[in-house]
Amino acid sequence: MTKKPGKSSTKPKADKSATKSTAKSTPKVSTQADASSGDVELAKALADFSLDADALNPIIKERAYRSGNYPYPDRPKRKVYDKDLYDLQIELLKLQSWAAATGERVCIVFEGRDAAGKGGTIHRFIQHLNPRSVRVVALTKPTEAEAAQWYFQRYIAHLPRKGEIAIFDRSWYNRGVVEPVMGFCTPAESAHFLEQVPAFEKMLADDGIRLFKIWLDIGREMQLKRLFDRKKDPLKHWKLSPVDLGAPARWDAISAARNVMIQATHTPPAPWTVVLANDKMRARLGVIRQILAQLPYDGRDDKVVGVPDPAIVLDGHTFLDRHG
Repeated sequence: MTKKPGKSSTKPKADKSATKSTAKSTPKVSTQADASSGDVELAKALADFSLDADALNPIIKERAYRSGNYPYPDRPKRKVYDKDLYDLQIELLKLQSWAAATGERVCIVFEGRDAAGKGGTIHRFIQHLNPRSVRVVALTKPTEAEAAQWYFQRYIAHLPRKGEIAIFDRSWYNRGVVEPVMGFCTPAESAHFLEQVPAFEKMLADDGIRLFKIWLDIGREMQLKRLFDRKKDPLKHWKLSPVDLGAPARWDAISAARNVMIQATHTPPAPWTVVLANDKMRARLGVIRQILAQLPYDGRDDKVVGVPDPAIVLDGHTFLDRHG
C-alpha cells in the first residue's frame, strides 16, 4: 500500500522581524485627524443645537469651559474664591465710603455676550454695599417718547450723582451691538452713534465722572450651555429675553459688531476692559480688581486688590489682537 503523505511535523514560523517592521511602519492616526473629526462633530452639534431639546449635546457640554480659547483648564477652588471675594467686597465698601465722603461719581457700564454673566457679576459687586448710594440701571426698551429723543438723553437721567455709584446693566452701547444686529436700528444710526459716543464720554469725564466700560466675553459652546441651563431651570426663565433667544443664530454678527464697537470706542478717557468670562468666579474677581485698582480710595489694601489676572482681563485692543 502506498502511504498517504502525512502532514508536515514542522509548521512554517512567522517572520517576527517582518511583523515588527510592519508595526513600526504603520502610521498612527494623527492628532490632526482627531482634531478634524472633533471639529466636524462639534460643527454638527452647534448646527443641531436647540433650546427645546431634551438634553444638551455632550460635545457642547464637554467643550464649553475651554471654548473661545479660554486659558484655564479647570475651575479655581471654591474656598479660595470665597475668601478672595470676601476681602474684595470689604475693599468695595471702602470705595463706597470714599465716594460718599468726597462726592466722587463712579459709573460702570457692563456689556457683553448674552449669558456672559453680567447680572451675577453686578450682584457680587453690590452685594454688601449700602443701597442708598449705589444704583443698578437696567432699562427696558425705549418708549415712543424716548425713541423720539436724542439717543443719549434717557441715559443721562441715570448717571451718578455726587457720592454715588451707578452701574449700567447694558447701556447706551445697545446701539453698538444689540440694536444693529437685531435690526432695531439702521446701519446709519449705529454708525452715527459710534461717531458721537467718544465725545459724549469725554464730556462725562471732563465733568468728573469716573467711567469704566466692561465687556464680558464667553466662548460659543459656553453660551449655548448657559442658555440651555436657563431654559431648563424654571427659576431662570425670566433671563431668556428675545435677544437671548436670538443670540445663538447671530453669533458671528455679534462678534463682528463687537469688534467694530471696541475699535471705534476704545478711546481715552474711557477705554474698554474685556474680561474672558467662561469661568464666572474668575470673571467676578477680575472685574472687581480691575475697578478697585484704578481708584485712589482711602485705605486701599494693595495686597488684597492685587493685579487683575492678565490671562483673562484684557485691554480692548489686546483682546481684538488675540480674539477679534
